[in-house]
Amino acid sequence: MSSLLDMSQAPPPADCITVMEKDGEMKSLPIGLEPPLSPIDNYPVVSVSKDLSRVSSQRENVKSAFIPTERTVWQRALHAWYDQGFSGLFEEIVNSKDEVPGSAAKVATGVLSVLRTVNSLSVSLFPHLSLSNEELVIKFAEVADWLNSPVRAFAWHPHTTKFALALQDDSVHVNTVGSSLVPILKHKQQKYVAHLAWQPLSASVLAVACQTCVLIWHVEPMSLAARPSASSVQVLQQPGHSPVTHLAWDPTGKLLLSASPTDTAIMAWSVPTESCTPLRRFGGGGISLLSWSPEGSKVMSATPSPVFRVWETQKWNCEVWSQLSGRCTAACWSYDGQVLLFSMEGDPVLHAIKFGTQHALLSGSTSTGTSDISGVSTAVMVADLSDVTLTSEDGEGVRVGGLVRQMVWSKTSERLAVLFEGPDGQISSLVAIFKTTVHPVVQILPSGFVRGYSGEVPHHIAFQPSFDKGALLSVVWSSGRVAYIPMYFVAEEQIGTFQFQHSSLNGHGGRQLYTGLT
Repeated sequence: MSSLLDMSQAPPPADCITVMEKDGEMKSLPIGLEPPLSPIDNYPVVSVSKDLSRVSSQRENVKSAFIPTERTVWQRALHAWYDQGFSGLFEEIVNSKDEVPGSAAKVATGVLSVLRTVNSLSVSLFPHLSLSNEELVIKFAEVADWLNSPVRAFAWHPHTTKFALALQDDSVHVNTVGSSLVPILKHKQQKYVAHLAWQPLSASVLAVACQTCVLIWHVEPMSLAARPSASSVQVLQQPGHSPVTHLAWDPTGKLLLSASPTDTAIMAWSVPTESCTPLRRFGGGGISLLSWSPEGSKVMSATPSPVFRVWETQKWNCEVWSQLSGRCTAACWSYDGQVLLFSMEGDPVLHAIKFGTQHALLSGSTSTGTSDISGVSTAVMVADLSDVTLTSEDGEGVRVGGLVRQMVWSKTSERLAVLFEGPDGQISSLVAIFKTTVHPVVQILPSGFVRGYSGEVPHHIAFQPSFDKGALLSVVWSSGRVAYIPMYFVAEEQIGTFQFQHSSLNGHGGRQLYTGLT
C-alpha cells in the first residue's frame, strides 16, 4: 500500500505558490513572480472579499422572525411543516394555543409529546439529528469551514468553461470565460446554500441546495440580465426534506437527486414536472453524500452513520456496505464507473471497491455490464494518507496528510486531488496530487502538492470537466481566491501502450505505479 512517504516530489517552500503541472512535475514559483506559465489568462479572476460575502452580523434563529406577523396560526403552521416536518407543525400550534380551539391545542400537545419521545430515541441512535439546520450544513457541506468560508459552494459546468459559486450572503454568482457579465442569483428561499450542480446537456440550468428546498435557476447564457428575476427559478420542496446538502444529476440531465442528513430518502426529481419519487432505505439516519457515476449506471449514497449504499439505476436496487470504521466523508468514481474510491471518518486510509463479477475482478477484465453493483466483499486499502513529515524544497520539515476532507478525480481518472484535515478539524494548507490508473488494475502514485499564498488554506477543490489538455484543478482558498492549476499531459486513451509505459507524455514516465487492488 502506497503512502505519502512515496511522494516523488518535495513540497514547495512556504514562500512559493503552485502554478501548474508540466513534464510530470508540479511547478511552483516564488511569490511575486506569478502569473503562472499557462495559457489560461482568459479565465475569470475571482477573489471574493469577506466584506462582499459577509451576511448580516446576526441571523435570526426564531422562525417567526421570517414570517410576517399578520399571518394566521394555520399559515405559520404550514410554513413550519415545510421547514421542520410534523414536529414543527404541531409545535407551532402548541406555541399559539391561544389562537386555536382548545380541542385542537389539546390534540396537538399530545401528538407533539409522542413525536418528541420518538425523536429522543432517534437522537440516541443518530446524534446528528439533535443539530440545528446551520450545524448540519456546517458538518456535511462539501466546502470545508463552511461557516467562515467566503465561498460556500462551487460547481463547474460539465460542458462549457463557466462555474457558479455561492457566497456568505446566500447569493450565487455565475462566471464565464470571456465574459465580464456575472449574473447574480438571489431568492427569498435561497438560504444556507450547501451545494450547486449544473444540469448536463444544458447550458442554462443550475440546481441550488438550500435550507428548505432545491432551487432550479434558468440562466440563459445569451441573456444580458445581471440579476435574473424570480420568474427564472423553480422551487422543489418536500416536507421534512431539509436542510438539503447534496445534489446529483444523472449524466443525461433527466433526473436530479437531492439529499438531506435528516431524511433517509433520496428525492429523485423530474424537474420539468416538479415531481419527485423518494428512494428510501431505513438505517443510517439520513443521507450525507451523493455521487452519480459518470456513465450513469450507479449512484453512491453515504449516511451520517458508518453505512453507505450503491444503487443501480435501472431498477433502483442497492447494495449496502456497513462494516466501516466510520461514516464515509468523501467519495469519487472512476471515469467508467467501475471503481469507487472512498474515505472514512477518523481513518486516514483510502479505500477502493471495484465493481463486476469476481472473475473480472481477479483478471482485470472490463467487460462486465455497466449496471452491475456487485463488488468485492470488502473494500481494499489502496493508499495510507497518514500525516508524515516531509522535507520541502528549501530543507524545512513540512507536516502533510491526515484525514480526507474532500477528494476529486479528473475526468480520465489519471489525476486525483485530496484535501486533508487534522484530528482537530484544521484544514491542511497543502493539496496532495496523485497520478492514477484504473485498468487493468487500480494504481496510485503520490506525485506532488499544491500550495497557495502564505496564510491561505484550501476550502474546496474540483477538476474542470471540459478541460481537454490533461486536467485543470480549481482551488477555492480561504482568502476567497479561486486558483486554476492546469496539469498538462496526454491522456492514456490518446497514446499507445508503449508510449504510456516509456514516455513522459502523461506524466508517469517509465515508473511503475503501486496498487493494492487486483
